[in-house]
Amino acid sequence: MIFLPVAFPLILVLLVLVLVVLVVLIELRILAYAYRKIGVKPRYVFAIMVLTIIGSHVNIPLYAIPATRVSSAREVWMFGQPYVVEGVTRGMTVVAINVGGALIPALLSLYLFVRSGMYVRMAIGILIVSVIVHRLAYVVPGVGIAVPMLVPPLAAAGVALLLAFRRAPPLAYVSGTMGALIGADLTNLGKVAQLGAPVVSIGGAGTFDGVFLTGIIAGLLA
Repeated sequence: MIFLPVAFPLILVLLVLVLVVLVVLIELRILAYAYRKIGVKPRYVFAIMVLTIIGSHVNIPLYAIPATRVSSAREVWMFGQPYVVEGVTRGMTVVAINVGGALIPALLSLYLFVRSGMYVRMAIGILIVSVIVHRLAYVVPGVGIAVPMLVPPLAAAGVALLLAFRRAPPLAYVSGTMGALIGADLTNLGKVAQLGAPVVSIGGAGTFDGVFLTGIIAGLLA
């Protein structure tokens, strides 16, 4: 038997664990629903979810350039989230691509682009979102290019509803995903040498949050 005062803390811990499990299950169901609605076949939904989450921690190096600015190790807060900035030791900045925040979303966007047949409307949506994100992208020395996480999904949702109301979900996903990657990262690659960061990841840092939320909001548009 368990007696007080042990019982109350134990019950409290168990309640917190149950609550966490319920929240995770609800979020996974919502995410799975979102991917199905944008056009992903049900048998591939779980694999894409797992690869996206795990891939967010994987960066594939592309090339390296000399760093023009050296930063000391410190913690930087961007849009309410802390990021640990390591110092540049070899005077080089490695440009990489994030698997979960860029590679997988780009491949999925290409699949939806070809499958939907809305080539012109998707191209217009990508252009509009790219311009909006680029104007709001924030260059953080020692970290990389950051963007407010809600900008890509909300901008993509509005554009998709205007361009293709009945077929908004796939258009919102493609516009938001590619718009975030192009507007935040690709159009700012020329500033990489000035950042002084050891690694600059395309689709990493603050961009991943926007790309990830874009998939959820796009699906919920249905």
